[in-house]
Amino acid sequence: MSEKDHNEENISEENIKDQVEEILDDAIEEVEEKESGAEEETSEKEQLKADLEKEKDKFLRLFAEFENYKRRTSKERVEMFKTAGQDVIAALLPVLDDFDRANNEIAKAKDKNLLKGVELIHNKLKETLRSKGLELVEVKEGDSFDADIHEAITQIPAPSDKLKGKIVDVVEKGYKLGDRIIRYPKVVTGK
Repeated sequence: MSEKDHNEENISEENIKDQVEEILDDAIEEVEEKESGAEEETSEKEQLKADLEKEKDKFLRLFAEFENYKRRTSKERVEMFKTAGQDVIAALLPVLDDFDRANNEIAKAKDKNLLKGVELIHNKLKETLRSKGLELVEVKEGDSFDADIHEAITQIPAPSDKLKGKIVDVVEKGYKLGDRIIRYPKVVTGK
C-alpha cells in the first residue's frame, strides 16, 4: 500500500470518527441540558436517550462497515501483488522455450564452451523466474490425462495398451504462477 493510500485511509477513518464523536457529544449535551431544567418531562429524557442509542447504533454500524472495507481492499491488494508480474512472466515463457530448444541443438554440436555459456544464461533466467513464483507443471509420458491441468492438442493410436487414455508426449511445457496455471501443458494422448 502506498503511503498516500495509507494517509488517505487514515484521514477518512479519522473524519468518520470525528463526525460520529461530534454527533454523540451533541446528543449528550442535549441530554445534560434537558436534565438541568426542573420542568423537563421524563418522556423527553427517554426520547433523548433513545436518540442517543440510535446514534450509537449508527456509529457502530458505520465503523463495522469501514472495517470490512479496509479488510476487503487489503485482501484485494495482496492478490494484485501476487499476480502483478503475470503478464511479463507469461510473455517470457516463449523465450524460455527457445532456450530449451537451443540447449538441445547446441548439445548436438559438441561445442562444450558454447553449451556451458548458454546453460548459464538459461539457468539464470529460470532461477529469476522461479524466484518470482513461476513453477513448472510436472507432466511426463504415461501420466493420466486431466482436462483441468492439461491441454490435449491431438490423439494418436496408443503405442501400447498401457498408454490408452494417458499422455503419450508433451509438446509444450506448462507453468503456474503461485496457485494459478498461466500456461497449460500441451500434450498428445493415446486412444
